[in-house]
Amino acid sequence: MRQSRYWKVGVTVFLTTAAILLFYDVLFGQRAAVVLVLHLFTALEPILYGALMAYLLAPVVDFFDRRIARGQRAILRGDGSLRATGVRAVSLLMTWIVITVFAYLLLSILLPQVYKSVLRLIANMENYYNTINVWIAGLLEQNPSLESWVTAQLNVYYKDLSTLITDQVLPQARNLMSAVGGGVLSALNLLKNLLVGAIVSVYLLATKERCGAYVRKLVCGFFRPSQAGWIFRAVGKADSIFSGFVRGKLLDSLIIGILCFICSSLFKFPYAPLVSVIVGVTNVIPFFGPFLGAIPSTFLILLDSPIKALYFVIFVLALQQLDGNVIGPKILGDRTGLSSLWVIIAILVGGSFFGVPGMFFGVPVFACLNTFVEFLVNSRLKKRGMPISPSSYLGQTPEAKAVSPASKQSGPEEARSPEESPEEQENP
Repeated sequence: MRQSRYWKVGVTVFLTTAAILLFYDVLFGQRAAVVLVLHLFTALEPILYGALMAYLLAPVVDFFDRRIARGQRAILRGDGSLRATGVRAVSLLMTWIVITVFAYLLLSILLPQVYKSVLRLIANMENYYNTINVWIAGLLEQNPSLESWVTAQLNVYYKDLSTLITDQVLPQARNLMSAVGGGVLSALNLLKNLLVGAIVSVYLLATKERCGAYVRKLVCGFFRPSQAGWIFRAVGKADSIFSGFVRGKLLDSLIIGILCFICSSLFKFPYAPLVSVIVGVTNVIPFFGPFLGAIPSTFLILLDSPIKALYFVIFVLALQQLDGNVIGPKILGDRTGLSSLWVIIAILVGGSFFGVPGMFFGVPVFACLNTFVEFLVNSRLKKRGMPISPSSYLGQTPEAKAVSPASKQSGPEEARSPEESPEEQENP
């Protein structure tokens, strides 16, 4: 018993010392721990890609598992005996065939159109520049006070602009030109990581039940049964939030991009493929995504035809209403359980720290934190015998209601707490 106590004390002292040293290194030292973590993530980048692919494709594999096993029982074998490995191998094959065919059709139709749109945009760049120049010149001629203000500001900031161009813009342009070769290597490295990630995802999908069993074994070995059960419930809830939001949002954005491409082609909007890609990609960002995609798309169409730009704005508003009221609720439902205010806060905080990925993953992360805090608060309220419904705390708190004169004069049935009275809890 004494050796066990000394062991716990030693481990505690070691972990405390390590945490202090890590904290000091991150804030005041050489940030060796941060560099090590970043290097580790770089080395494990293909594994992370594979894990993400496996996580996204797991529902598709499960779907084929159920269909193939059911078909084998109904058609080939009367006893229904079929090796799980055979079913999983066929499911993996079918999954990657579907993904490959869908990607080929999407790229063969969309990629050439996007390429043509980009070439057209580059070819018309001079005309667009002249158009914008005419707009600005006409605006300044009609507003002499604005013209004088712009001239004064240019005279004031001329030296600063010259310094900026000489000291920053030109060196950055040289660095960009020298990085073209490195960009090719980066693209090849990304392609290699994706290929290795696809192989890793096949292995993870083929053995996902075994991997899950091994993780559960580790948790049960390191924690007590009550703690292990709490961890399993927390992980299951987090998986429900992440899987529902990430997969649902990607599917929703794909549908919106396809609908935008079809309708833009029917309405003959300029740069329809490029605009559809912008709208579909930015739609993965909750709340702000539609606006982020609509602004540059509208500007592109405005350069070609102002009236079509107006029609495009009306179309995007109608499309987002369709997404927000029909498509989004059907696919996503209420996966996060967050109000609009908390969604905005999560997007702003995540975007300020991690950019566009933070804006996307900030919502499910914040939803998990919100669920955890709500669980802790509800647990403490239940231990104190207090109601957990927020509507019970409108006006006076439950303690104040319990000691109020009206409660003292009322009988036992009227003085019951909202948690003991279902009718009062529903209508506080």
